[in-house]
Amino acid sequence: MTPIFHIAELHFGYTVIPVLNGITVDVVSGEFVALVGPNGAGKSTFLKVLAGLLCGYKGAVDFSGKSLSAIRSRDLAKRIAFVPQETHMVFPFTVSEIVMMGRLPHRAGGLFDTRRDIDAAREAMELTDTLQFSAKIFGELSGGERQRAVLASALAQQPEVLLLDEPTVYLDLKHQIQFYDILERLNRERRMTILSVTHDVNLAARYARRMIAVRSGIFIADGPPDEVLTPQRLYEIFEINAAVFRRPDGLGSYVIPTA
Repeated sequence: MTPIFHIAELHFGYTVIPVLNGITVDVVSGEFVALVGPNGAGKSTFLKVLAGLLCGYKGAVDFSGKSLSAIRSRDLAKRIAFVPQETHMVFPFTVSEIVMMGRLPHRAGGLFDTRRDIDAAREAMELTDTLQFSAKIFGELSGGERQRAVLASALAQQPEVLLLDEPTVYLDLKHQIQFYDILERLNRERRMTILSVTHDVNLAARYARRMIAVRSGIFIADGPPDEVLTPQRLYEIFEINAAVFRRPDGLGSYVIPTA
């Protein structure tokens, strides 16, 4: 099966100090991948490269068999959506306007929203429980509400691939679970490829079927969460001592730090 992403010997640095150090990996269409690791490991940088937001890297990054750098940004935006950790808006856009911005890559040049645009935006807001905020100013929402609105905008793009950088950092426990339930549904029902950066290894183990551990710009573990989340691996990744248990419902493992 041809991978949707093929990365070979990827190197990148914002200065002379390298951030990504020779990463080679394939991501197959329809996978749900969690990227875990300590702060500064290179997780967010890796995700931004895949989203086409960073250039100047060395190595090969292919998307659907074509060099990522050769794909027009507009065409890439029709297929890949990126949800950052935090979003700020200078102008007082409403939530519905923010979500409708997700339709811009699909516009053929018309000034008005089409029925397809309106339906896609509404469906995205219903999925993310943001329809109730549609008339509110984006900047007046709580951090968690803003993040759900940004997810709605990404889903309005109707992408094949969803890249998320710490998407639940501002969400309470209820909305964290709801957020990942949405991702699981999209992955299962629409075969949407999902790569999510997270520090919450327990949440990642519950939902992702593949986990990649990153440290110092290198992938040091890659496989099913149960294989990555071992006491030895957790010490290598995070420099912590931890116990690993099976969840009572059988849905993966969970980690408890020990003294």
